Amino acid sequence: MVAKVNLQRLVIDASVARSAGDKNATYPQSVHCREFLLAVLNTCHQIVMTPAIRAEWDKHQSSYARKWRIQMISRKKWNSPNISINDSLWSQVESIAADVSNKRIAEMTKDLCLIEAALATDKIVISLDDNTARKFFSEASIKIDELKNIVWVNPDKVEEEQPIEWLRNGAKVESDRLLMNYSDKKI
Repeated sequence: MVAKVNLQRLVIDASVARSAGDKNATYPQSVHCREFLLAVLNTCHQIVMTPAIRAEWDKHQSSYARKWRIQMISRKKWNSPNISINDSLWSQVESIAADVSNKRIAEMTKDLCLIEAALATDKIVISLDDNTARKFFSEASIKIDELKNIVWVNPDKVEEEQPIEWLRNGAKVESDRLLMNYSDKKI
């Protein structure tokens, strides 16, 4: 008997779309991103595309990601929520980041559209950006409660995170995938 998998709405960063390359790219990160996108296509899950995320995809997506996106739309696996800018969240993030550096402000505000979309849907972000955005938002989660329960998955960490297996098993919330548990070092 197969377990029922609930649909999840996934916020997929343009970093994944860019890294997927074309169908012949053999660089491991490209292969991992393509395999992950294919798994999204072949499961019940949807992607979340706000205008800000769509603009990033339009700028950075690979040829494979562009074709994949068309398939997602044709299968009605597209979620385009109309969300408002969360001024309070922006202020909190900018305040915390400003205490550290201007680089941190730039990195966090660049990816805040992913966080806003995740908060408005199923709180799941798919991104390759571990060393900056994931780390910074994880550190900020000690002071910003809204960030604590966001799931962050890196499709290139096939051994550590097993992203495709996680996806096929329902993309469930697991403690070690939460931003609040990603980093021991908090600001």
